[in-house]
Amino acid sequence: MATSNAVKTSHKFATPLDGSQFEMGVTLGTGSFGRVRFATHRASNTYWAIKILKKAEIIRLQQVEHMLSEKSILLCLDHPFIVNLAGTYQDTKFLYMVLEYVIGGEFFTHLRKAGRFDNNAAKFYAAQVVAIFEYMHNQDFIYRDLKPENLLLDSEGYIKITDFGFAKRVAFKTYTLCGTPEYIAPEVLLNKGHGKGVDWWTLGILLYEMLAGQPPFCDDDPMGIYQQILSGKLNFPRFFDRNAKGLIKRMLTADLTKRYGCLKNGVEDIKKHKFFSGVNWEELLARKGAAPIIPRVGGTSAENSTGNNGQQSQNASLFIAKMRQ
Repeated sequence: MATSNAVKTSHKFATPLDGSQFEMGVTLGTGSFGRVRFATHRASNTYWAIKILKKAEIIRLQQVEHMLSEKSILLCLDHPFIVNLAGTYQDTKFLYMVLEYVIGGEFFTHLRKAGRFDNNAAKFYAAQVVAIFEYMHNQDFIYRDLKPENLLLDSEGYIKITDFGFAKRVAFKTYTLCGTPEYIAPEVLLNKGHGKGVDWWTLGILLYEMLAGQPPFCDDDPMGIYQQILSGKLNFPRFFDRNAKGLIKRMLTADLTKRYGCLKNGVEDIKKHKFFSGVNWEELLARKGAAPIIPRVGGTSAENSTGNNGQQSQNASLFIAKMRQ
């Protein structure tokens, strides 16, 4: 059955936004340009994470073009496995980005706690990344920064991908060196120009890391990692599933004429691989399956993300209930 990538529920606000529409809560995190705060949209009583960026800092650090690019890309995207940008507004000092509030914790934390995932869990998460990249690539966007740290889990245990700072609209090739050392594709290192194939390479790395507990290319020195990547040598633990090993090899090939995701059939080569047997792609997008990890949000993640404030914790619990209706 053909897979539809249509997203039926929009995460965007239909009308212009301004600060009076939100009740600001506690700070969820801080960064180079500002902070992220928990907020309640007064009219709909829904909960959001608002990224508050200092215009002066963006200008001082010469990141205006970079920030505008990330904003424009996010406004084009609306998908169940993306931390969607619902809208933006600004005042004289700040730019405000209204993002989905995701409270299930960092995927990285869950992976490190588990050590490594079994085949079924790895398949569940990898399939969602496939769906994300298929959706983005259909619009000529490449992500370029897949790693466990850029994935979150929502309250139902599904992935939400975040941080689109390296994302770019590319019809054919780009030449910017970017990414995390362990996840960089060989064509990026060699400055040959790269396109959508880099995302499928990073998926191969992520799948390996989920199943092995560490990436295939590791070294204390980034140059050592790069040498391993360019050598093309892959070593698998003995316990590795045969189908997982086969798919990873197909994605972690330097030859783009042989890399899965880059061939005539595109993403279908990956989706129809034996490793993904049993995945109903339509039901996955509809979030009908049970997740392998259901985050504990009542007294852990929700409270930690809101500074242990009682009212905010109550709001988080209400948010979870609304998501499950």
